[in-house]
Amino acid sequence: METLPKELKKIINDCYPYIKEFNPAQKHVINSGYLKDKDNYIIAIPTASGKTVLGVMAALKAILNGGKAIYAAPLISIQNEKVKEFKEFEKHGIKVGKHPGSSDLTIMVFESFDALTRFSWDTLREVDTIIIDEFHMIGEYTRGPTLECAITRAKIINPNLRVVALSATLRNMEEIEGWLEAKVAEHDYRPVPLNKEVLNTEMFNTSNKNEVVVKIVEKAIEENSQALSFVSTRRFTESLANYVAGKISKKITKDQKTMFKKVAEAILEVPEKKGSRPTSTCLKLAESCENGTAFHHAGLFNEQKEIIEEEFRAGNLLMISATPSLMYGVNLPSRSVVIRDYTRWTAQGPQPIPVFDYEQMSGRAGRPQYDDTGFSYLVAKSLDEAHDLQERYINGEVENTNSKLIENKDAIYKQIIAQIASNLSKTPDEIQDFFKKTFYGYQMVNDPSMSFFAEDSLKYEIEVALEFLLKNGIIQATPEGLKATDFGNLIAKSNYSVETAVKLKEYGSQIEEIDINELIYQLSLTPDLPLISFKGRKSKDPVREKLSEKGLFAVNIGNSEATTVTLIEWIDERNEYEIENAYNVYSASTRRSAYEASLLVKFLKNILEVLGKYSYSKDLDYLSARFYYGVREDLIPLVLGVKRLGRRRARSLIKTFGEDLRPVTEKQLQKVDGIGPKLSKSIKAFVDN
Repeated sequence: METLPKELKKIINDCYPYIKEFNPAQKHVINSGYLKDKDNYIIAIPTASGKTVLGVMAALKAILNGGKAIYAAPLISIQNEKVKEFKEFEKHGIKVGKHPGSSDLTIMVFESFDALTRFSWDTLREVDTIIIDEFHMIGEYTRGPTLECAITRAKIINPNLRVVALSATLRNMEEIEGWLEAKVAEHDYRPVPLNKEVLNTEMFNTSNKNEVVVKIVEKAIEENSQALSFVSTRRFTESLANYVAGKISKKITKDQKTMFKKVAEAILEVPEKKGSRPTSTCLKLAESCENGTAFHHAGLFNEQKEIIEEEFRAGNLLMISATPSLMYGVNLPSRSVVIRDYTRWTAQGPQPIPVFDYEQMSGRAGRPQYDDTGFSYLVAKSLDEAHDLQERYINGEVENTNSKLIENKDAIYKQIIAQIASNLSKTPDEIQDFFKKTFYGYQMVNDPSMSFFAEDSLKYEIEVALEFLLKNGIIQATPEGLKATDFGNLIAKSNYSVETAVKLKEYGSQIEEIDINELIYQLSLTPDLPLISFKGRKSKDPVREKLSEKGLFAVNIGNSEATTVTLIEWIDERNEYEIENAYNVYSASTRRSAYEASLLVKFLKNILEVLGKYSYSKDLDYLSARFYYGVREDLIPLVLGVKRLGRRRARSLIKTFGEDLRPVTEKQLQKVDGIGPKLSKSIKAFVDN
């Protein structure tokens, strides 16, 4: 602490009172001079070694010098967590928010930062420092291309922008260091030592991997600690949590039972507050929670996931079983991590997870301030398999981090559109120059085996992409150079994929009148609508029958079809309990899918208006509102006009008093369940105007 500038030290002491002194990794980074010089830096230290504080100190230094800083993270869950953490700085006069136009310290997801580099150049030029959390995700297929192109564009627009990247240790650090023109501060110290082991079922005289997990949880109970288990699918998270719950129920004390019961009750309150009976998934989750175990996946209500995370952090749950997506999510450390499944389902079938992902999951083991050591257990079926896993994961090296830009066709399209729409590139050569500056371009040029073909290969990829964009009316050739069409500008200003935009344009070009059911199906076939998945292997006939009833035909019944039927039922005012029972889907995801569908309908409306088709605008506005509120058309004026009324109470009003509410008094309105004095006053004010 002594080496920190006085004002910075005061903020850190006040906002992070538990940090009495920096650990060896943090001291090494501070002594490297990253707070004193203006160079770009890659800070590479293990998980749970305090990267966030190091990153935020660089941001605070820029702000204390009169500048602005951005903290970029890959996921909204991390963004929200950091906003809550950094709000403490406001006691020191530092504005914290989600947009640099109104904040000193801005927390953004990668996609929002990318949008800033496309259309908010003046704002971007006011930013002095950007901290990039989970920087190793630059090698990830979905978000990696967005991140590398946003960094590339930001460096062009604001050459003085300082980049501080926070990362796990990367194998090809020299390559990344060269592209980012950065110094590296690297250290292997971990505040909580990590013990990695491969266990096998034979050691426990069983053939069931779940029994191994039970033994680990039982040991955790004895040590008054917790376990985090990773499995490959949603269904497995549920079956593992329930299996462990059943096995450990007799080892739970009376006080623990009381505590777990409260967690279960909170889980069941979530759907009830939303006007739905608890679904079978909710009941299954609550049953597990009563014995101290929980499952965590995308098929739960968001509020249920938050409850599980908060209660686990508070020590009120013994185990969470989760899909690997949790390794990048919110901060959920645990003394023990169990990786039961080391494969993941892909288009090519089940594939072993990368060593890097194994390291990320293992890195969750060991809670700073609580544990003196962390344990990561990888579970094998046999002794031979355990030997193979030891060689692959414990003794193996992390894979190189490579750009996925050219592999991701949609990313190429999006970035070319962004370059043209923002007037940064007007010719194929200028586009090629931009791509040469990306991480992909750097890797191609500096790889001896690829450098000879690099320029021709890149030129070919750009030509193919330009041909597609010209053919679909997204860009056009003019005497002044390439320009984005109105349709292209619409795509550039959105975060939607080019595939989604083209599909919706094709749909909009062909329709003469809107068939709501057909439109919902089209939305469900785009890559931008979060899909609702089937829960298991039960019959899919109810979905097929509903589609047929609505005049829709599908050869294969998958998640797109499940989503279509769910959304059709949602705007017909069926709740999650009814939807799940009827179709055997994870209906807790319905509200998220419906919200995204409401935004996609607005996007379609904008596309049609660009095409000169304005006659559908009102119908699409109504449909967007129906998705958002989950109502039939007759309730739209009421739910739009009265804030926080909601569909359940709105429908109760109509059922009780009829469509004309003007003669109804406030006192009469309050007889409807859930309507108090404040809401009745708002209803009366709306209907009387």
